[in-house]
Amino acid sequence: MSYERRFDITFGLCDAAGIVFYPRYFEMTNLMVEQFFAEVLDYPYSRIHLEEGNAVPTVHIEADFRAPSRLGETVTWTLDLTRIGTSSADFALQLTKDGDTRLAVRLTLVWVGRDGRPEAWPARLRERMAAHCLKGQDQ
Repeated sequence: MSYERRFDITFGLCDAAGIVFYPRYFEMTNLMVEQFFAEVLDYPYSRIHLEEGNAVPTVHIEADFRAPSRLGETVTWTLDLTRIGTSSADFALQLTKDGDTRLAVRLTLVWVGRDGRPEAWPARLRERMAAHCLKGQDQ
């Protein structure tokens, strides 16, 4: 089940040519994942990081930049959870404008405990993730 959000391209995201400065895409990608955790999984980053002392760092990311996004445009981000492992999860994100793909991103997050080492996803969170995963869970 895809998670989708519309997003306005503002001045602060753009370079002097009026197109999105590529590092800003990574900030938007992280924002999409963070919003997915909060809005869909009901497990916000504030709980993970501040209340529980855990973390979910991105350990791998791939991006295919296909076309620029410009100041003043409204684009659509789509996020899919594609795999859940014991302590990691894979996501696919796509940025589109009027059906045309501008950016495709694949990333992996890892659940990291207070000691800084990977741990299994908490059972309740894993359950919620499984309900939204396209391909299912690793055993």
